[in-house]
Amino acid sequence: MKSDPLIIESTERILADLCDPMTVNAAEDGQWPKALWDALEESGLLGAWIPEDLGGVGADLADGFAIARRAAAHAAPIPIGETLLAGWLVGNAGLSPPPGPSSLLPIDPADRIVFKDGALEGCAKRVPFARSCEHLAVLFECANAHPSADDAANGLGTGVAIIERKACTIDHGNSLAGEPQDTLTLDRVRPIAHTLPDPDSQGENRAERMLWMGALLRSAQMAGALESCLQQSLEYAAERRQFGRPIAKFQAVQHNLAMLAGEVAAASVSTDAAIDALARHGFGDERAFLAIAAAKIRTGQAAGAGAAIAHQVHGAMGFTREYSLQQRTRRLWAWRDEFHPESAWAIELGRHIARTGGGERVWEAITAV
Repeated sequence: MKSDPLIIESTERILADLCDPMTVNAAEDGQWPKALWDALEESGLLGAWIPEDLGGVGADLADGFAIARRAAAHAAPIPIGETLLAGWLVGNAGLSPPPGPSSLLPIDPADRIVFKDGALEGCAKRVPFARSCEHLAVLFECANAHPSADDAANGLGTGVAIIERKACTIDHGNSLAGEPQDTLTLDRVRPIAHTLPDPDSQGENRAERMLWMGALLRSAQMAGALESCLQQSLEYAAERRQFGRPIAKFQAVQHNLAMLAGEVAAASVSTDAAIDALARHGFGDERAFLAIAAAKIRTGQAAGAGAAIAHQVHGAMGFTREYSLQQRTRRLWAWRDEFHPESAWAIELGRHIARTGGGERVWEAITAV
């Protein structure tokens, strides 16, 4: 599935004008990049995954992932991906998202938010940009609505709510990228809007869907950041001179750049294939699961290897605050662990293959994607 070129062009133009390395550093110091946020919000790009009848754009899945990918290439220090994902979650639940930056919880599937007697209770760790958002999207379990323990374990009986961040207790933290990553405690928090599970939607698993979307979002962001790392490395190697010639002329550097290009290509292709598989086959389909798992695993591996190669090419320059390479590599290190690291996806992938026919089905499953 191809994304709309006009959406990519509009996103790139705004980011190129308003998201320079100084803006990213200032945001890490606590200064909210208002001009950047306002421009993106006014453009309507952040409503890409919100249905038109709820005030959004109603764009394709590929368009939202393309927006997040371009933002990651510029190391945009605002919750673009989180706002897109929150809009998708509440929009698909039939709720109209409020304006402004948004995030969602829980990020860690092990965290549990429970809806009981009209209020939400629980704790969510490592919520991206929570302190920067007035409203948050919540995926909750219905304490009084589970037909069985098996349904609770499988994520059935889940609902969606919109809450005010000020209604929660917040403990500040930061990710490896220096971005807000806070812990939220909900103690009898009453949502401003919510939707309960639909008893007719048998087998619909919102928790699984959010995990798949989150993993694919982070894969797209890592692919975008890696593309930027490669471009920076190529430019630096062409400009940096040693022993009277550009370091790009040295065979060892050329070898490193070729390996980096290979990692970028692997991340890009696996992510594109997963987006296409999800768009064609939908949630709950084995082919979509296999593609998303492969994308998160491969982009996570590429993030680790690619960041190391990019820093090796740059030497000490790549770690300086004034140079933007570290703004991207630190995000790569943070994103690879969110919505499950590649090790967890690899385990789930292995379990799925074992359950559905073992090694004899591996080739058949891969080629069906």
